[in-house]
Amino acid sequence: MSIKTNFHTHTTRCLHASGSDEEYVLKAIELGYKTLGFSDHAPYPDNRLGLRMKYNELDEYYSSINNLKKKYKNEIEILIGLEIEYDKSVHSYYEKLLEKFDYLLLGQHVTPHKGKLINNFELNNTDDYVLYAESISEALETGYFPILAHPDLVLLNPFAWDENCNKACDIIVNAAKKNNIILELNANGINRGLKEYPDGIRYPYPNKKFFEKVSKENLPVIISADAHNPNNLGSESLNIALNLAREWNLNIVDDFRNK
Repeated sequence: MSIKTNFHTHTTRCLHASGSDEEYVLKAIELGYKTLGFSDHAPYPDNRLGLRMKYNELDEYYSSINNLKKKYKNEIEILIGLEIEYDKSVHSYYEKLLEKFDYLLLGQHVTPHKGKLINNFELNNTDDYVLYAESISEALETGYFPILAHPDLVLLNPFAWDENCNKACDIIVNAAKKNNIILELNANGINRGLKEYPDGIRYPYPNKKFFEKVSKENLPVIISADAHNPNNLGSESLNIALNLAREWNLNIVDDFRNK
């Protein structure tokens, strides 16, 4: 098996990616991809979060990718999506986006809690893992998000595995199972390199203990480049991700529309 689809692709509009929109498409064609889904970080009307396009850039983003979709329609299928966090107060915004975009990828980089946003890259303790998982569980109930990006993201924080880790992972796995959600094995965590944790040397994500729970339930898993550069579409991290998926006996799928 080789990876020929990618539904997690960013653009320079997020301010931490490189390469033109067309360069991603050309690289995907060169590598023999059959489908490339763009899913840059979505803005909110109030521009509440950084490292993403501004709300007034959203139409230009759609137009640019749509033009490429038409230009290369005989060479590759292109989808126009967005990666976005879940906030229960903006359901109408998700519904508005889905009237136009092909899909929304749930990437819970922050957790809304008591009027504040918790940065899931810099957590204080594993209690926050449970808050993260509970917010994801609520999000998956809505039906807005067919794929959960980097579901094990919070496990990049430098804490020892404890009961909160088990609880958070179980909440996410159970919610994905209940709502027929595809979980992403994200190769960008491999790009971050091996790091030392209390439980040993490992990648920040994907996390073996999390995906062992996924394997036990035989949930569908999609491997994504989480591309922030066109070359990420052909990086060695994808081969490593595929090998890990096989080693962990995961149920690999290549398209969320086939579930």
